[in-house]
Amino acid sequence: MTPVLFSVSYAGLWGQDTLDVESFIERAAKLFYPAVELMGKRPHLSVLDASPERIRRIRERATATNVEIVTIAAYTDFTAGPAPEVPFGEMQVLYVRELARIARLLDAHVIRVFTGYSTDDHSYVTDWKKCVAGIREAATVAADQGIVLGVQNHHDTAISTDAYVEFLDEVNHPNCKAMYDPWVPALLGEDLYACAKRLAPRMVQTTLADYVRIPRWAYEPGLVNYRRLPDMVRAVPLGEGFIDLNAFFRGLKEGGFDGYVAYEMCSPLRGGGGYENLDHAAGTSLRRITALIG
Repeated sequence: MTPVLFSVSYAGLWGQDTLDVESFIERAAKLFYPAVELMGKRPHLSVLDASPERIRRIRERATATNVEIVTIAAYTDFTAGPAPEVPFGEMQVLYVRELARIARLLDAHVIRVFTGYSTDDHSYVTDWKKCVAGIREAATVAADQGIVLGVQNHHDTAISTDAYVEFLDEVNHPNCKAMYDPWVPALLGEDLYACAKRLAPRMVQTTLADYVRIPRWAYEPGLVNYRRLPDMVRAVPLGEGFIDLNAFFRGLKEGGFDGYVAYEMCSPLRGGGGYENLDHAAGTSLRRITALIG
């Protein structure tokens, strides 16, 4: 398995300090990560900004620091767009195709995609069909560039492990692989060992983050009491939260997974978003990943 640092961690999307792509690659090298995943949108690797000169600079920086670019992360939502006359699905497949072209130029191997957010409670089957069709076509255009397509279990469609497996089976494309993460099954109360062992044979990457639960309550004046609300979760370095990564990795190993293991800080992080805290979490998490890999 290969540890990977995801550039979203230094993208400023949750108020954290921001690095451009070249500076991020240098930071990953200083933190001793051998490989990186690049965010396929601004402020990092947007298809609108990826001129030949820009791609050359990124590639040269990766070579100079001996850091491999392994994955480009696409931000897709194949259920987006209620207007039937607008070809939202086609736009996203084109986006994936362009990222796959860029990935090939950077010697990357994988494009990460999401399924789709739920449009409403009565449209799940329709949403599912849109996502199956979109991801199947995205897998085809990525294959044309020699790039693997990985589906991350993140958006609402096919989010439970049973649904995720059913979804991948229905896509049924040889270039569509799993990018199965422990975060969602942990929140859903699923057995991380069993889930990881089940998905390991079809996985190309997993992405890790860890969280602590913070209970929430709402006051009910008529009862002079409090009503329990869903917990808030807050990101912490790997090993400091509630996700049982030991069980997850036992399942991965027994299932034969030998792909990429990415770390991401993609939500507000305990301790704030300053460079020092981000670097501390990334460094601590790399040591945890190394221990989990064994």
